[in-house]
Amino acid sequence: MSELIFFQPFFKQVLWGGHKMREVYGYPIPGDDTGEAWVISANPHGQSLVRGGTYDGQSLKDLWDHHRELFGGMEGKEFPLLVKIIDANDHLSIQVHPDDEYASVHEGGSQGKTECWYILDCEEGADIIIGHHARTRKELEEMIKEGCWDDLLRKLPIHKGDFFYIPSGTVHAIRKGTLLLEVQQNSDTTYRLYDYGRLQNGKPRELHLKQSMDVIACPHEGSDTRGPVEDHGAYEFCTLVEGQYFTVTRWNVKTDAAVSQDYPFLLIDVASGSGTLDGIPVKAGDHLLAPAGYGVIRAEGAMELIASHITEKH
Repeated sequence: MSELIFFQPFFKQVLWGGHKMREVYGYPIPGDDTGEAWVISANPHGQSLVRGGTYDGQSLKDLWDHHRELFGGMEGKEFPLLVKIIDANDHLSIQVHPDDEYASVHEGGSQGKTECWYILDCEEGADIIIGHHARTRKELEEMIKEGCWDDLLRKLPIHKGDFFYIPSGTVHAIRKGTLLLEVQQNSDTTYRLYDYGRLQNGKPRELHLKQSMDVIACPHEGSDTRGPVEDHGAYEFCTLVEGQYFTVTRWNVKTDAAVSQDYPFLLIDVASGSGTLDGIPVKAGDHLLAPAGYGVIRAEGAMELIASHITEKH
């Protein structure tokens, strides 16, 4: 009998981190500068461990390396996705990620990084940066060289429940007062374009201007990937993105829902509320994997689920 596999997060303390994850989810964060919880991760820079059940204490990487049957015999050296919760108590740096081709050549064969953000909560008046206003690469280079950041960067207001898809090559930054869920390719490659002149240990943090210029998409082409909300009475369903690397859906469970697991694996993040999944109590801040062949998951309660899987190639 296959089982739902729950994970405990790996925490990262950072310059811009805070303490919301302790207050909102009761996480045992290591300090008041905790900016990231890698909640489902097989990345060598931070691995989440199984909490309870048959595989208690093992890492997701252990499961991927030694129990490939849990993933339908999927091929690949590394587990493909990474899920984080991010608490921005201050602005993150302005950054961009490479695609697979550039990362493979310039980052020792690693994957590129396409990601997406679901806004769990934010302060009133909060915003984020996605994209830029430069029309040509020459204009982009000049504006960066002259430090015309206010004119260059595309700033967007945000609200709880907003969703943003950020393909590789997109200039972006999470900003102060934002708590979000991030689903991304399993990569930790980030090029820092601008960091507000901040110091860490008395020194400015490293910038990666050449690499950033190499990979920034110009002009910026944004798109709204969110599909229509389907109201089924007992629950609402919406596809947030069906992208090249992952598909992310939102289930707003009002009383109950049947969540189908037809993929090599399905990741489920409880974004808010509480209830049960196949009779197992869950609450906001729980994160789990339903393995290959699991079948239908019975969700009961009042809760919001974000589900992710790799996008099937047609």
